[in-house]
Amino acid sequence: MQHLDPDHHDGTSDATPGGEPGKRRPGELLFAAVLTGASAFLLFDAWGIENSFGPNGLSSPRAIPVAATFVMLLSAGLVLVQTARLPKDRSETVLKDILPPVVMLFAALLIAYGLLLRPLGFLPTSALFLITAIRILGRRGWGWTLAVSLGSLLLIWLVFRIVFSVLMPSGILPEAELLQFFRTLTAGGEA
Repeated sequence: MQHLDPDHHDGTSDATPGGEPGKRRPGELLFAAVLTGASAFLLFDAWGIENSFGPNGLSSPRAIPVAATFVMLLSAGLVLVQTARLPKDRSETVLKDILPPVVMLFAALLIAYGLLLRPLGFLPTSALFLITAIRILGRRGWGWTLAVSLGSLLLIWLVFRIVFSVLMPSGILPEAELLQFFRTLTAGGEA
């Protein structure tokens, strides 16, 4: 277990929305601005939905998307104004309290997983991700890390690929040939 800084954490969850009452947490204003900008973009995009059957009215295809994104924009704008009025909490930092390095590392690992899934396939990509994640978070030896990650991956693969017949990206591993090999073994040599 890593050492907890008593000035910032007592070991419990800091899940109170907004942090300390009456103060703005680091990154909160930027997040509110991004939500407002995204809502404005979505409203603009919804406004571009055209009705090919007649005039745009309350029953047109764009009515619900425009209404929903307009409410989103109003809500995000109110949150942005309220957040901007709050004084900044100087006792917290983004890197220590809001977005620690381990969170950024796992965000990068998830992006890498998504990018490598199609070219490498499900099994090699998932093995790399699980081994890395369990090694970082588990802080145990390589034997334990490999046993847990590869055992979990085998169980996931058996349940989803064999039991539920879910197709997963095969990539560089000849999964169809492996499946046929095991089917031949379990068939008892019958042809």
